[in-house]
Amino acid sequence: MNTPRTTLYRDKQNGKLMGVCSGIADYTGVNAIWVRLATIVLTITMGWPFLIYIVMGVLLSKKPAHLYSADPGENQYWQGVRQNPKRTAREIRGQMKDVDRRLAEVESYYVSSNPRLTSEIERLR
Repeated sequence: MNTPRTTLYRDKQNGKLMGVCSGIADYTGVNAIWVRLATIVLTITMGWPFLIYIVMGVLLSKKPAHLYSADPGENQYWQGVRQNPKRTAREIRGQMKDVDRRLAEVESYYVSSNPRLTSEIERLR
């Protein structure tokens, strides 16, 4: 499931240098300030995270323009999909079961108040 919305991108529009920290923040749902602070602290203490930052800046693709226009609710949904796809699938399945149950209730109400429709349905079975 490697769709454009579940891929890690460089977020140049919201980025400061190469957009790597902003892309990681967008991908994980963490505030970009915390990702930047962690990157700075790790770079000061160890040094090698800066090399990883440069490599990621070169290897990662830019975030496509159409992904910038998504509404916040949709962005939050896709962050949930990236973080835990099984939970998201479970939630969608639960919502669909609820819709199915409600539709069955509407059908039952409508059929019970319309004897002609009830007899037509029974004849089709």
